[in-house]
Amino acid sequence: MSSEITVLLLSTLLLVAHIMLAIRYKTAQYGTDWNMGARDGDLPPLNAVAGRLERARDNFLETYPIAIIALLVGDMYGQNSSLIAIAAWVWLGARVIYLPLYWAGVPKVRTLVWAVGMLALLTIIVALLLI
Repeated sequence: MSSEITVLLLSTLLLVAHIMLAIRYKTAQYGTDWNMGARDGDLPPLNAVAGRLERARDNFLETYPIAIIALLVGDMYGQNSSLIAIAAWVWLGARVIYLPLYWAGVPKVRTLVWAVGMLALLTIIVALLLI
């Protein structure tokens, strides 16, 4: 299995972590009946932690399709290189680090880590275009 596919598979576990953490804290605030219900009514704003976890999940979902496309295209066409593999691992590492930073409400460093991840994705895309 290529590094790219390994990173994609591990990133699916990270997505599950994002989803489960966000819903766990949201359910803690709104209750199990809300979670198991139709969720039709208006709700008060989320508390700080639940809101951060929901925004972290949404942020991951905004860039995740880019990662999936870039890594699958590279793997499908056999465009594997050590640069792409390193960038894929850097992207995943940045996304893993990003979650607890956002959860804890750490400003600036969180944005820097996000930027490292985005730069890694752009590196993959540019490398694929140039190969």
